[in-house]
Order: sequence, then C-alpha cells, then structure tokens
Amino acid sequence: MAHFLFVACAFCRDRKRLPIDTNEITRLIEPSLEAMGYRVVRVALTGTRLPTLQVMAERRDEAPMTVDDCADISRSVSALLDVADPIAGAYTLEVSSPGIDRPLVRPEDYDRFAGFEARIELGEPLDGRKRFRGRLLGREGDDIRLIAETGEVRLKLAGIARAKLVLTDDLLALAARTPAQTH
Repeated sequence: MAHFLFVACAFCRDRKRLPIDTNEITRLIEPSLEAMGYRVVRVALTGTRLPTLQVMAERRDEAPMTVDDCADISRSVSALLDVADPIAGAYTLEVSSPGIDRPLVRPEDYDRFAGFEARIELGEPLDGRKRFRGRLLGREGDDIRLIAETGEVRLKLAGIARAKLVLTDDLLALAARTPAQTH
C-alpha cells in the first residue's frame, strides 16, 4: 500500500492574526471532505517562516488512497482556505494518506485497530514510563487497553501525546486484504 503526498503552495493576504487553530481548520474542512467520502485523520501546522499545513485524510470506504484522492482533497481544501483565510501569509498545503503504520488520533481508532501492535507515548509518565509498545485491546471507558511486554496496561486516553500503529506482518496482511481502488 502506498503512502501518497500531494503538495500545493498557497499565498494569502499578508496581515497579522492570532495563532492558527488547527481545530478550527479541521472544523472548516471536515464537512466538505465527509461529503466527498473522506475522513480527516489529522491536521497539523509545522514550520514558522513558510509554514506547512498538513492534512492527513483517508477514504471512508476504507479503500486505499490514490494520488487522485489526494489531489481532489487538495483542491477542495485550497478553495475552502482561500475563502476563510485562516492562515496569514504564504504557506504550503500538504495532503497525504495516513499510510499503513498510521497515527491513532481518534478514540475509535483504538477499537478499529484492536489486535494490532501500537507505539504509544504519554504526555506525563505512568509508573516512571512515558513510552509503551504492545498489542491494542481497544477502549474501556476513558482508558486504552494494551498488552505490553509487562502484561496488560491501561492508559488514559486524555494522557496520550502520540500513538501510531507499528508496521508488522499482521498489519501488512490487513492492507493486502483491503480491496484496491481503481480509477
């Protein structure tokens, strides 16, 4: 399964603004992408001199993303951002798929990928540890359950700083079973 990236450069009016809220940008683009059959995985802004707005999305039908999908998303997001103009100055728009070893961003991701290996980093240590790796067991209440090398661990969802799937044979087999999208 390929991981696609589509980049476009956008120029906006030069004016001072409050810090950019990626949650606001997510709220702005999500309805349009949902209507197009996509789900926003993550929106992030990196860099300061020429910032890059990274939009990671996936198909709602769970078919693999194509370059055409990324291009369609890029055109839609560009049009929405041109009208709303949430970023002062020039920036680069980067649209990509999450890839096989995708980040786990939404609470439902932990249920969707239960049974697969994940790497999780906490914002604050739990029993002296911030990093955990193991097989996801899903959610229970506000906790994520994980079978780590030391046994079952429960991590507070709110305490997770970063999480992503680990590329394993099981994950590759899942990707191979996903029907290919033809264009």
